[in-house]
Amino acid sequence: MDEVVALAFSYVNSGASRAQVIETVNAQFVCLARRKQKFSELISKADMVVADGMSVVAASRFLGMPVPERVAGIDLLTRLCERASDTGASVYFLGGKPGAAEKAAARLCRRYPKLQVAGIDCPSMGFERNPALTTEVLKKITKATPDFLFVGLGAPKQEYWIAQHAMLPAKVMIGVGGSFEMLAGEVHRAPLWIQNAGLEWGYRLLQEPRRLWRRYLYGNLEFIRIISLQWLMQHR
Repeated sequence: MDEVVALAFSYVNSGASRAQVIETVNAQFVCLARRKQKFSELISKADMVVADGMSVVAASRFLGMPVPERVAGIDLLTRLCERASDTGASVYFLGGKPGAAEKAAARLCRRYPKLQVAGIDCPSMGFERNPALTTEVLKKITKATPDFLFVGLGAPKQEYWIAQHAMLPAKVMIGVGGSFEMLAGEVHRAPLWIQNAGLEWGYRLLQEPRRLWRRYLYGNLEFIRIISLQWLMQHR
């Protein structure tokens, strides 16, 4: 985590001509990348990719290519805001359910009083298919020129959106999924011991079974199949 935060702030000061993209990869991303070539290429071209899921960390160790630790998107967002409050870097919150980003930003500002929030925008669902709304969203971000743009549109929508708009005047862009809702307290996060055991998906499934059962039950089986096939290919 410390390495990721340091590298992210080096991006802020790099003077790059486009936003640097950080991807937080979990088991869902792996499954999507296996099925969708475009998504796979998008992730591969990111400036930094981190393991946002204990399943990915465990798989990396099983395959003999271990990553140091999990870097969850919500924890990375929080750490970046903490560092931003000390350095004067600005942050922008885009997406999330109505009101979630505002609550999340308010909580972070109470925790880090010097945090500079350049903007908060929760456009209506499907705004990316509406040229007028998209133009409005892009104008707000361009005017704010944030150092960090946190995009909470859910995967893979947020990843495609970031790739499409990488020329926005933001230094770093990160897809953060449902982090705004968790920081706002609208979705409860699993206790630390459940996170460390790699069972956070089960905790979330219990909270939203009707919405998440297919994603987690079928998705986890697909992820295991993908990792098993890769292991077999390595040992032929």
